[in-house]
Amino acid sequence: MSAVPRRRLLTLTAGALATGPLQGCSGDGPPDRVRLATGPRGGPYATFGSRLADEVHRAHDRLTVRVLTTAASVENLRLLADGSADLGMALADSAADATAGRGSFSRPAPVAALARLYLNYLHLVVPADSPIREPGHLAGRTVSLSAAESGTSVTAGRVLAVAGVRRVRSVQLGLDESITALKAREVAAFFWSGGAPTRAIAQLARRYRVRLVPLGGLAPALRREHGPVYESVSIPAGVYGLRAPTSTVGTPSYLVCRTALAADTARAVTGVLFEARARLPVPDAPGSRLDERYAIGTGTVPLHRGAAAYYRAVYG
Repeated sequence: MSAVPRRRLLTLTAGALATGPLQGCSGDGPPDRVRLATGPRGGPYATFGSRLADEVHRAHDRLTVRVLTTAASVENLRLLADGSADLGMALADSAADATAGRGSFSRPAPVAALARLYLNYLHLVVPADSPIREPGHLAGRTVSLSAAESGTSVTAGRVLAVAGVRRVRSVQLGLDESITALKAREVAAFFWSGGAPTRAIAQLARRYRVRLVPLGGLAPALRREHGPVYESVSIPAGVYGLRAPTSTVGTPSYLVCRTALAADTARAVTGVLFEARARLPVPDAPGSRLDERYAIGTGTVPLHRGAAAYYRAVYG
């Protein structure tokens, strides 16, 4: 396996399907080995991935899952494309780009989906006393688009483009770095895509008054330019101490995989998602809970044949 930067490897054991045997996972054969690309250490993707690996371990005993700490969506999709990972977490827009060979990807990537997991809410965070009231007010200011190779940075760039904001001094900082820079007034604003609330931003709001800039009016333009993965959603009043709901853009997260992943392995992991969903950490916000009615809604990213077999067998 080629070396991958910023990665933490956790080796966990998992194994045979409740609905059928895994290839190489019965008798004395070697166990399957699966590498799961997640996100930054301590972030929501890494937390979800580690818990999913624990649940796979709980359910099965012959499938080895290694959790890879990465920059998140774009890097994860690159790892799948070059064979350095087998499973990964990704925002829907980045995953659609990968399968189409556009945006950050020069050619179509051999990527399929296991499930739509939950909805992310795009945050544009500013100090409470900031004069920034709409995306156009970012012009000429320093803004963190989120970490390089993250899905948030892709979405943030598209938001600025459809809003007609071209003169921005953009920097690429992870969430913790963005929070530190905002408090130091080194950036005027930062973007983040995640749950509502996101714990780190909620902790910031308890010590330092912040506000969210509304973005929901941009969802139709994003859909016209980039496809139907963007939704108009609202972050509820009370979150981060906000007095009223804030409209924004929602983007689902998918669990994706290499198209070459063995069908029975894909089916096993998909089964664990649903059997253990009450124990998996997902954002506490509308549309966040893994639901079989929406799990197959992965847009232009095709379902892996193993995942499709699971859905047909269980839900008809």
